[in-house]
Amino acid sequence: METPHGTVETPVFCPVASQGTIKAMTPEEVQDLGGQAILSNTYHLYLRPGQETIRKHGGLHAFMNWSGAIITDSGGYQVFSLANLKKVRDDGVEFQSHIDGSRHTFTPELAVRVQEALGSDVMMVLDECPPYPCSPEQLREAVRRTTEWARRCKSARGSHDDSTRRLRNGVEGAARQTDQALFGIVQGGIDADLRRASAESLVEIGFDGYALGGLSVGEPKTAMLETVEATLPHLPIPSPRYLMGVGAPEDIIESIHRGIDIFDCIIPTRHARTGILYGHTGPVKIMHQRYREDSSPIDPGCGCYACRHFSRSYLRHLHAAKEILAARLGTIHNLHFYFSLLRESREAIRQGAWPAFRTRFLAAYDPSGG
Repeated sequence: METPHGTVETPVFCPVASQGTIKAMTPEEVQDLGGQAILSNTYHLYLRPGQETIRKHGGLHAFMNWSGAIITDSGGYQVFSLANLKKVRDDGVEFQSHIDGSRHTFTPELAVRVQEALGSDVMMVLDECPPYPCSPEQLREAVRRTTEWARRCKSARGSHDDSTRRLRNGVEGAARQTDQALFGIVQGGIDADLRRASAESLVEIGFDGYALGGLSVGEPKTAMLETVEATLPHLPIPSPRYLMGVGAPEDIIESIHRGIDIFDCIIPTRHARTGILYGHTGPVKIMHQRYREDSSPIDPGCGCYACRHFSRSYLRHLHAAKEILAARLGTIHNLHFYFSLLRESREAIRQGAWPAFRTRFLAAYDPSGG
């Protein structure tokens, strides 16, 4: 996937930097571990510090000193999951900030304007993310509204006067909205017919890539994978396919198998802070008593900084003592594991060895951990 900030090799995992930072990490550390792209969030950055503040600093890349690609979620999911007293109408969604209770209205046009000010490489359309479970009527209405909002987002793209300049890889240059890709978001819950209808409507409008939203929100994993499998044939190749918010290692492998290119999830960073550390045989729940005197690394054979220098026993001690270093080392390890898994997946695909790689990984990996 070619972006203004370089080529992104897929399949790719994007760690989440909702507020312009990957918690406990510097941008250079993330890139040194193998990070190619990150996900930031329009809702959070719109509320704090505000898109105009970021624009004045040259865009989000310059503001947070990240030279790789950035995807910005439109903020739709956060509006529906975090904000208070939502009022959804065809023109947009009115909500109260979860930070200070201030009132705002997100429209498709505003979602695009904010993302253009942020200067992300990939913008997402504003969508309505229905809860799981919900009624068929709610699902149909969410698909209808998401399609209409997607059409308005495409019309709004680059439609307003903006002569600002922003930094690209540290070099000042004229910003053009056409540099930013715009992805549509397929909705429809786990209803295969609604997913097909949503996908076909978005393809008719025409976008640079397509995302599957509204999954990993409580539905059974089998239903999620069946929905992915049923939806992807209705999306064009070679447009990138993005499965939003899905990030358990076994789900990534199974979704790659079905044709997904892009993933994002809070799992590796959030779980690092709560003591769940990932390895090739499954997650290690570091606070378990069995690790109290365990001198082995988190994941034997892992070459990350944490595994080269520290034991499970030490990591357990740091978490028990609530030391900041616990979050740092855990995040370094988890991101290294995720980036390595995706790199190994790309190599297996290139070599024509994907079926054997998938079988071997899933046979060794126990999602329940220990």
